Amino acid sequence: MAITNIENAQRSTQLLSATTLRNVLGTKTLGEILSDREHTAEVMKSNLDDTTEAWGVHVERVEVKDVRLPVQLQRAMAAEAEASREARAKVIAAEGEQKASRALKEAADVINESPSALQLRYLQTLNTISAEKNSTIIFPFPMEFMSYFGGGGPGAKGNSKM
Repeated sequence: MAITNIENAQRSTQLLSATTLRNVLGTKTLGEILSDREHTAEVMKSNLDDTTEAWGVHVERVEVKDVRLPVQLQRAMAAEAEASREARAKVIAAEGEQKASRALKEAADVINESPSALQLRYLQTLNTISAEKNSTIIFPFPMEFMSYFGGGGPGAKGNSKM
């Protein structure tokens, strides 16, 4: 029996240690627990020593050697981490879309300044397509040009001269 009416000082110290461990770890994030074990151990030693000193028990040292998480908590943490990664991926994708739209606007401004730039870009695209060895190339042709060749199109208005 210890000095202050504790029948089993060892068992009482173990129970107090478990309670103190839960209380201290409950105030920290997982990253803090894993990266700052020494500080956690010091806080626990101080808390344990304050209580056990009245029992005549001196806590010499506290070490946090292993942290085991329940499977349910591990799953919850994994789900939270996945949601965080997905959120970051969406932000990155949105930033990419924003940059792409700015680049397209700048390209449209350049093409708008020079009509021949549009024709050159069109020819460059056709060149790229032909290099891919496709068997069919669809060549868009403005219907307005059909009237110049005598073919009636939806925009043709009887241009024949007699």
